[in-house]
Amino acid sequence: MLDIKHMSVSYGKHLALSDASLHVKQGEIVVILGANGAGKSSLLRATAGICDGTVSGSVSLNGRSLDLSSPDKLVDDGLALVPEGRGIFGDLTVAENLSLGAYSARARADEVKNLDRVFQLFPKLIERKNQVARTMSGGEQQMVAIGRAIMSSPKILMLDEPSLGLSPLLCSELFSNLSSVKELGIGVLLVEQNAKQSLAIADRGYLLENAKITHTNDAMSLMKDTKVQKAYLGALKEDQTVSHDVNDQENKGIPQNKIVITSNGTPRRNADEHIGSSVDELVRIASDISAQAVGLQVNQKVKKPFVSASRIEILNHDFETAAANARNLVKDRISKPTQISNQKTEAEISETKVIEIYKRPKIEIFKRTSGGNFERQ
Repeated sequence: MLDIKHMSVSYGKHLALSDASLHVKQGEIVVILGANGAGKSSLLRATAGICDGTVSGSVSLNGRSLDLSSPDKLVDDGLALVPEGRGIFGDLTVAENLSLGAYSARARADEVKNLDRVFQLFPKLIERKNQVARTMSGGEQQMVAIGRAIMSSPKILMLDEPSLGLSPLLCSELFSNLSSVKELGIGVLLVEQNAKQSLAIADRGYLLENAKITHTNDAMSLMKDTKVQKAYLGALKEDQTVSHDVNDQENKGIPQNKIVITSNGTPRRNADEHIGSSVDELVRIASDISAQAVGLQVNQKVKKPFVSASRIEILNHDFETAAANARNLVKDRISKPTQISNQKTEAEISETKVIEIYKRPKIEIFKRTSGGNFERQ
C-alpha cells in the first residue's frame, strides 16, 4: 500500500500543496479531482521524487519508508509515474520505449512477462512495435507511456491527466484499459479532470481544492454528492436524476460501471421545439431578408423595378458594377486628370465600387560572369 502523510510542496513563497494525506492499496484505483492549479501534479511529482519545489511529509510503500530514495530507486521499489504530456522518447520505436521501462534489475527479471501484459492491454502496440513513437497518434503514444511504466513491474502506477488531448472515443478506450490494469493487482493513483469517466472506474476519490484535500469518499458517494456534481460533473436539471441502481441498470442492459442520467417523466425537447421553428426555416427566412435588402439597394441605384434576386445574382451585379466603375475611372484619369475632383463629390467617389488592379511584378535574373560583370539570363 502507498501511504502519503502530511505532504506539502512549495515553490519559493508559493504553497502548491498543504498537508495532504492519502493512501492507495494494490489492486485499487484512486482518483484525485481538482481544478487547475490545485496541486494535483505537484503531489504526484513529489511522490515520484522529481518535484522541483521544497517537499515535506512522508511516503511509504508497504510499510517501508521511501523518503530518502532517489527517483530511480523509487521506480525500482515499485512506484511508476506516467507524467502529463506522456514523456516518451519520440525518436525511438515502440519496442525501444517499452524496453527502457524494464531498465531496473528487478524489472529485467520479469521483462518477458510484463511485455505480454502490455500487449494484452494494448494489442495495437504489437503491430506498431517497430514504428517511431513520434509518428503515432496521441492515444497510441499514451498507450506507449502506460506500457513503458508497466514494464517496470510497478506496485503503484501514477498517472497525471492521461486523457488530456484525446478524443472521446480514445478516452473511453483508455479508461477501459485502466480498469484492466487494476485486475493485474497494480494500484492506480489517477489525477484526472474527466471526473465522470474517472469516477466510473475508481474505487475511491479525493477532492483537492486550493492546495488542500477537502473531502474523500468512495467513488459512488462522490458521484452522488451535489457539490461534486456542481463543481466537476455539471449541475443537473430539476427533472434529471443520477441512476446508480445496479439491478435497474442490468434490466436496461447498461454496464454496472456506467453512471446514467435520466429524465423524470418530462420528455426532452429538441432544438426545433425550443425555438418554435426549424433551424432550416430560420436560415431560409434570414437569407431571403438579406437578399431583399441588398436587392433593394442594387435596384435603387440602377433605377429599375425591384425584382427578387438570389445572392449569386447580387454578387455578380456588384462585380459588374465595380468593373464598369473601374474602367470609367481610368478613362476619366487619362482624358481629364485635373477635372475628376470637380466632377464628383467625395461622397460619390466613396460610394463607387472599384476593383483595385495590380500589375504582375517583372522578375529578371542576372548571372555573374568570370570577369565580375552581370549578364541577364
